[in-house]
Formats: sequence, structure tokens, C-alpha cells
Amino acid sequence: MMNSISPSGFFISLIASLSSLPFFIFTLPAGAFADAFNEGRILRFANLCLAGCAGTLALLGWAGMLDPILLLAGVFLLGVGFAVNAPAWASLVPQIVTDLELPEASTLTGVQLNISGVLGPALAGILLAKVGAPLVFGLNAAGFLLVFAATPVLPKTGLGARQTLTAFTRSISSAIRYAKQAKNLRSILLRNVVFSSLIVIIPALTPVLLLKELRLDGSSLGLVFASMGIGSVVSAIFVIPWLRSRLSTNALMIIAQVSLAGIYVIMAIVRHCIYCLVPMAMAGASWTLAASELWVLAQRAMPNAARGRISALMIVLSQGIMTLSAIVWGLSAEIIGIRPTLLAVAFLFFIASLAWIPFSGNPRLSLAIADKSESFPRSFTA
Repeated sequence: MMNSISPSGFFISLIASLSSLPFFIFTLPAGAFADAFNEGRILRFANLCLAGCAGTLALLGWAGMLDPILLLAGVFLLGVGFAVNAPAWASLVPQIVTDLELPEASTLTGVQLNISGVLGPALAGILLAKVGAPLVFGLNAAGFLLVFAATPVLPKTGLGARQTLTAFTRSISSAIRYAKQAKNLRSILLRNVVFSSLIVIIPALTPVLLLKELRLDGSSLGLVFASMGIGSVVSAIFVIPWLRSRLSTNALMIIAQVSLAGIYVIMAIVRHCIYCLVPMAMAGASWTLAASELWVLAQRAMPNAARGRISALMIVLSQGIMTLSAIVWGLSAEIIGIRPTLLAVAFLFFIASLAWIPFSGNPRLSLAIADKSESFPRSFTA
């Protein structure tokens, strides 16, 4: 839609920034609410708001009133809904699986998201060509209403609402202080920040490359992003379990980052959309591998009493750096070109991978920090 109403590729790259910005602003308060209230109710509320926002975009599109600013505002409001949703979801999963099941639960979560990532773009691409963007927005709203209706309200197992809400601000600051003093958790958060600053190239610049450089239409764009989902699903089912049984977490992260660096190089030299399909499938596989390992490491390092708040902190740091990085990479693509920007980020990804090689031979870090999840010092409790 943005490609059809704006001649600038920079506006397309801004979509990634406006999607990430709400996570930076709202996720920490949402994490405190996730520790205080029933996660199922939070998920239902967030999806109801998302349905309203998507429905509004549909109505504005049908009325012919959408311009780049209104579209970016809609993207921002959708991001607010996802920011409220994310900590509740992240804190809910570890409550319904055992610690030993956590890696498989992480992979399964990624599988269902990536199956959606296959079907969603493919279906949207077909519908865009036949019925236009407003109806796609309308179907998006209906999908959020379906999630609202299907989400159960499970018993609350975290802190009591009265205790948490009495010191709402202190509950956030206590989680931040704990993360700063917990060495393993601090290392994981730093690693996530570096990874997020470089992985944002995919949502920020891939649409610009495909729409502005390769002149794809909506259906072809959907096909390319569906291939990324296919790569994610295949890797989650067949590749990641096999790798986890043989390699350390650091080794898996290095493999994923080096693969992404190579994929960025390939993206910088392709001249036809057909040659984008395999690199995008590999990008989906590598992204799934890196993200799932980081998530498991973080969840095992978090104390149960502050899981929602520290999950929120991880999301805030990740999305905040993604917001800034998407703007930086978007401006770089406008000034020096998208292909030189892709090559530069590929080099940075490779350097970031080299920095972790000294740790690649260590035992699985997740096992070494598993005991951290059982205690949250009394001095940090809200």
C-alpha cells in the first residue's frame, strides 16, 4: 500500500521503525501488567484493540483517505497492540510447560508463527492483486477478532495484582536493576541488542529492494516472504532439533549470524526475484535458529517473580535498537544505495559473529544459567 501511494523507498523502510517504536515505549509497562494481571485477559484486550485499528485502516482505504502519514500512524497503533500482547505471551508460555520442554515449546511457537508467515503473505499477495489492500485490512481485523474469541483466560500464577500495582514504577526499576547486576542475563541482553540492530535489515530494506529495485508487485512480494516462512518451518522441524543435539548455543548463534551475513551479500547482488526465493528461505531458517536460542537462554535466566517485566525489558531493548537501526539503514539506502548498505551490514554481521567464537566451545550456556530462574532477590522485589 505504501509503495502505491509514496514514491520514496524511505517511507517503506519507516514501516519497520514505526512497528518497533511502540515496543520501546509501551512494553515495560505492559510487562508489569503481565506480572499483575491475568495474561489471558491482557491477550484478549490487545487483540480487540488490534482488530479496531485494522478495521479503521480498512475503512480509510475504502474511503480513499489513506496517505503515507495516516498509514504510518496505523502501523504505529498496530505496534502498540503487539507491544501490550508480547510480554503477556512471553510470560505465559513458561508457565504451561516444564523447563525441559522449554526449547521444544520455543520451537513449536516459532513453527506456528512461521506457518502463518507462509500462509499470510501468500494469501495477502493473491488478495492484493484481486481485491485491493482495504479488504486485506478488513480480513486482518476479522482475524484479530477470531484470536480474541479463542484466547482462554487461565488462572494467574504470578504475583498478586495488589502487591505489584502498589509499586508499579518500582517493579519496573527493580527488574532493570536486577538485569544490570545479573552477569549472565546482562550478556544475553547485550547479545540480543547487537543481533536486533543487524537483523532489522530484513523487514526494513527487503521490501525496498523488492518493490523499488526489482519492481515486484504485491503478489510477487508475498511469494518472496512466504519463502522465508517456508525456510523457517523446515528448519524448525528438521534442522534445529538436530543441531541442538550436537552443538552449543554459542556455536548455533555463530552459524546463524554467519549465514545471515552471506544471505545479505546474495541479496546485494541478485537482479531477479526468482533468485530471492532461496536466500529468503535461508534467512527465515537462520533468523528462527538465532531467535529461538536467544529466547530460551533469556527465559532460563529470568526469575519467575519478574518474568513478565524482564521479558518486556528484553523486548524493549530489541525493538528500540530495531527502531533506530531501521531509520539508519533506510537513510543509508537513500544516500549510498541499498546494495552497498546490504554489503556493509553483512560485514558487521560477520564481525559480530567472530566476537563470539571464543565462547563457541563452552557447554550449553542455557544449562549453566538454569538456576537463575528460581530466585529473585528480596531487595529487587517490588
